[in-house]
Amino acid sequence: MLSKRVLEIPPSGIRKFFDLITGMPDVISLGVGEPDFPTPWHIREDALYSIEKGWTTYTSNWGLLPLREKISEVVYSKYNLSYDPKDEVLITVGVSEAIDLALRAILEPDDEVLIPEPSYVSYKPCVIMASGKPIVIPTKFSNKFRIKPDDIKERLTSKTKAIILCYPNNPTGMTYTKDELFAIANVCKENDIIVISDEIYGLLSYEIEHKPFASFLKDKTIWLSGFSKGYAMTGWRLGYALGCEEIISAMCKIHQYIILCAPIMSQYAGLSALSSNSFIDIKDEFSRRRRLIVDGLNSIGLSCLMPDGAFFVFPSIEKTGLSSDDFSEKLLFSEHVATVPGNIFGECGEGFIRCSYATSTEKIEKAIERMAIFLKKI
Repeated sequence: MLSKRVLEIPPSGIRKFFDLITGMPDVISLGVGEPDFPTPWHIREDALYSIEKGWTTYTSNWGLLPLREKISEVVYSKYNLSYDPKDEVLITVGVSEAIDLALRAILEPDDEVLIPEPSYVSYKPCVIMASGKPIVIPTKFSNKFRIKPDDIKERLTSKTKAIILCYPNNPTGMTYTKDELFAIANVCKENDIIVISDEIYGLLSYEIEHKPFASFLKDKTIWLSGFSKGYAMTGWRLGYALGCEEIISAMCKIHQYIILCAPIMSQYAGLSALSSNSFIDIKDEFSRRRRLIVDGLNSIGLSCLMPDGAFFVFPSIEKTGLSSDDFSEKLLFSEHVATVPGNIFGECGEGFIRCSYATSTEKIEKAIERMAIFLKKI
């Protein structure tokens, strides 16, 4: 009774692993991919106010016009990039929906999509469900998990249609400099490649200033972002897509049949978020935590790069001799510390684990202590 395409897609490795911790006492989780802060009060208050005013209807398929106008205004003032709020900005149910819409809007059966790995777990399944073919570009610890132009060139075929970039990256925390992005953009331009640029962690970039990919290749870039990470609004499920009218209109056509519109309350909350600087305090706190966890992991013998952004580290556990699955499972049952096996994010993630520092400094310190005990045991 089931589609072969769906049967061939594995369940989310992250969700499968976290089923193990359900009901376990005293677990310190370094696996959750969301801020541990509540949504700032003024954002919640504005959303409540919208409900009190009775603004509980559908919106345009495109989303609230004032929100699209505000996104366009912010993007222009911050990055000097111009998007028409009427037909080049689409409000979506999180960036997850935007990824799905973008792929279904551009792919023909068997079109190839390049995906640098380790990568967010939904990219490959979404490509497959859109009848495309994912082509992996593996990255390495020694190169700070970045791709180079030659990595793209080596995998080009007549079927190459797009590439998905995520920076700052989940799970590695790496990002790209302006020069690196410029070089990648040139290859994409020369080979007529559409770039789906997932920049949901763009507000959480630390020493390296975040630069949208659209700054280098605007007409071929589908720029995806949202409110979940930088504004601590994961449960509001609010994202957006920016791009040329042709592609964004096609995405809206799909969106209007399967979703209709994002919840109006969430959209008013997003409008409130963009009218503030609430992400600044969150970013500063995450920056302090990342130094704590990186120093801690390196001190107990797990090699770990300093992440450029997001709120993840991706330490190597290769010297333990355990697989990523075994390490995470044994650590969980032995010391009650939850991490995510690196191989969930692609084969080249084997030998690593993902740890989130979106938790308190006290819990990070306790987790490091428990991991040190575990390493001595094995």
